[in-house]
Amino acid sequence: MASMTTPRLPFLPARTCSAAAAFSSLSSSPLQCCPVKRTSVTNANSAPLLSTSRPGAPAADGVGAADLNRLRASAMPVADSPLPAYCNPHELPRPLTSAALMESSGEGLKVAYQGFPGAYSESAAKKAYPHCQTVPCEHFDTAFQAVENCTVDRAVLSLENTLGGSIHRNYDLLLRHELHIVGDVRLAVRHCLLANRGVKIGNLRSVMSHPQALAQCEHTLTELGIEQRQAVDDTAGAAKLVTEQMLQDTGAVASSLAAELYGLDILAENIQDEKENVTRFMMLAREPIVPQIDKPFKTSIVFSLEDWKPAQLLKALAIFALRDINLTKIESRPHKKRPFRVADDTFSTPVKYFNYLFYVDLEASMADPKTLKALGNLEEFAPFVRVLGSYPTDVSEV
Repeated sequence: MASMTTPRLPFLPARTCSAAAAFSSLSSSPLQCCPVKRTSVTNANSAPLLSTSRPGAPAADGVGAADLNRLRASAMPVADSPLPAYCNPHELPRPLTSAALMESSGEGLKVAYQGFPGAYSESAAKKAYPHCQTVPCEHFDTAFQAVENCTVDRAVLSLENTLGGSIHRNYDLLLRHELHIVGDVRLAVRHCLLANRGVKIGNLRSVMSHPQALAQCEHTLTELGIEQRQAVDDTAGAAKLVTEQMLQDTGAVASSLAAELYGLDILAENIQDEKENVTRFMMLAREPIVPQIDKPFKTSIVFSLEDWKPAQLLKALAIFALRDINLTKIESRPHKKRPFRVADDTFSTPVKYFNYLFYVDLEASMADPKTLKALGNLEEFAPFVRVLGSYPTDVSEV
């Protein structure tokens, strides 16, 4: 397939333009997962974008490619660039978006979540937007599509859990859909054992819930003498089934809100095996918010490394270390469009290895010039880079 030109990340020296303008240029043309030509591209709605330097040329902030190959311990200081005069209207900062101006309480917002009413995701949506109208969706993909189609304004979807780990499906959907992460919210998950009125724990022979919820309560359920497990798609859906089918020997693992909604008794509370059970949810919107530096921000990116030379991933991560940018999460997922890479000709028979995309969370804001410089440096040798969102991170108690 012939290579295609892909819009590039903005690589802007300090004070060249506002951070809002730089970030909006990232959002106006999401990068696609395809081969790229190393050519200069200009976005008509933003300031000029990065022209990739020739191999070995110094990066604009003084850290050259050769320096990264030797993994230098520190970067060279850079003088501030003078503020240029705007030469055409397309270089002016774009206006604030509705995502940036929306009330944090969520008044008037429709917010999608995955599951039935009473799901933990609904509680997370209410924590993120206290006065919103929640909209249940059967599948994660349905929630993504609902935001894209303007059926709802936001989606609040699970991303990772302290016990169960990452929700891999949602990482894959982030790449498939062109939505933006505009925030995250943490929710303490407190599982309850629910049953129909009058049913006692001794009457229960089985319990149903989402597979992760069952796994998180495995030892406690065994101690209670409940041996059989039934996996369903949703914790609140399990509570709904127990009520609708009037089951007398089967309970559900779900939230106290689900018990209230479906008229079930709570036979036991906080039955998860580990008491610290927290899920992090992402808040998705059609438009990005304008990043700031006056509060804790996180920036989520995804990139690929097609040219598998030794220490390529280390060099990619060193770009952030050289600028004192902390990484809070690294997640690798198989590259579905290019699932294999071929090893060099060291062996008589070519060897195919899995090829990966890397999802990384940075403890940084796109309003910080050093973040833009780091991503510009990364793009010099990463054929695909996409910013998934730059957003305030939840620091509240759970």
